[in-house]
Amino acid sequence: MIAAIYFTDQGKLIADKIKDSFDDVFLFSKHNYKTNLENIFNEFDKIIFISATGIAVRTLAPFIKDKWSDPAVVVVDDLGRYCISLLSGHYGGANEFCNEVAKKINAMPIITTASDSRGFVALDLIAKRYNFYIEDAQKLKEVTASMLRGEYIDIISDVELNIDYPYISKDATKKVVITYREKTDYDSDCILRPRILNVGIGCRRGVSKEKIINAIEFVFKKNNLSIKSIKQIGTVEVKRDEIGLLEFCDEMKLPVMFFTLGEIKSVQEYFEKSSFVENNIGVTSVAEPCAYLMGNEIIVKKTAFDGVTIAVSKEG
Repeated sequence: MIAAIYFTDQGKLIADKIKDSFDDVFLFSKHNYKTNLENIFNEFDKIIFISATGIAVRTLAPFIKDKWSDPAVVVVDDLGRYCISLLSGHYGGANEFCNEVAKKINAMPIITTASDSRGFVALDLIAKRYNFYIEDAQKLKEVTASMLRGEYIDIISDVELNIDYPYISKDATKKVVITYREKTDYDSDCILRPRILNVGIGCRRGVSKEKIINAIEFVFKKNNLSIKSIKQIGTVEVKRDEIGLLEFCDEMKLPVMFFTLGEIKSVQEYFEKSSFVENNIGVTSVAEPCAYLMGNEIIVKKTAFDGVTIAVSKEG
């Protein structure tokens, strides 16, 4: 959602133009923005101030937390000449949004983040673009600072990606590791976790959230996988009301896919069959077919642990 805040009649004309150019735009004027300000900052993904930059800075100052959670904020002067990326330029997406708004209203985009000025994409933006989990935000900032100084770094990655930084060398002492493995052979200065692991789950009726967590932790530790690299969970449709599973997905903020019996039957022949599962559910297997339907490449075959069966597939 986008919040556009204006203070003048000329500013309202620009706000109306922005509303016509984007979806989910909500307009706020000088008469009602103050009473809605906390909600605007916490609930909206993007905020546009059609005002002087100073007004935006003073207004938002009490609410600013950090670059990882703040919304994207841009400022447009009320004549529509300039569009300035003010807050959360990289991770929040303000730089890209600034360019989009400027194009829609025919303004000049102004972006001042250091990496953009130097012509390369910063690591935090790469992490956002590829949906990587950031293991340590402070270490990421330190590596980015090294990049701004033009120092050589080494990037070791389990996934293919395009990084346009010109000073990458295998001989560099600073190493960025992008991996779904919990432990690696490298002493890294920064670890990013690609979310590329899909977990298929089969479980007994009424299994608790704690048992699901314990089973996943057991399987992932045994196979040297990082839980932070989980992209999604998959199971059979009859588990839509399985409270423990739903609580686990909610706590971990993971989407869950429910596959129909027909979808599972279409691939179950590739996996070990269980007459017990077939008699109870109507398919010969759950965990492996669900993992396969999400990712094709099975990297962990079904493993049973205390009433929960886990299988893992990998994307890319």
